[in-house]
Amino acid sequence: QVQLVESGGGVVQAGSSLRLSCVASGRTASGRPFSNVAMGWFRQAPGKDREFVGSIRWSGGSTYYADSVKGRFTISREKVGNTIYLQMNTLKPEDTARYYCAGQSVGAESYNYWGQGTQVTVAS
Repeated sequence: QVQLVESGGGVVQAGSSLRLSCVASGRTASGRPFSNVAMGWFRQAPGKDREFVGSIRWSGGSTYYADSVKGRFTISREKVGNTIYLQMNTLKPEDTARYYCAGQSVGAESYNYWGQGTQVTVAS
């Protein structure tokens, strides 16, 4: 079974930085090692819908970001370890949310694996 495990959340002051990590491991239902097309980060604040933060294509490394985080957040990857990172700089109170890692495996039309999330709280 494929597992995505996030880490790195915490409580920080506005203007600070945090780096989240997400490690993907395991095998798909067909028994093959997890092989992804893309991985991404989403977040959900209390009372709000889950929203896209950013993503990275596994082949080529192209990245995409929500306008709200563009210029402040950076996604990177380590292909060998199936790991992605979310470097978050100049954090704002409105960035407070639970951050989820997602993976899109080969053959899937959208993200089909999700982590449990890690909480980020930005105090003003």
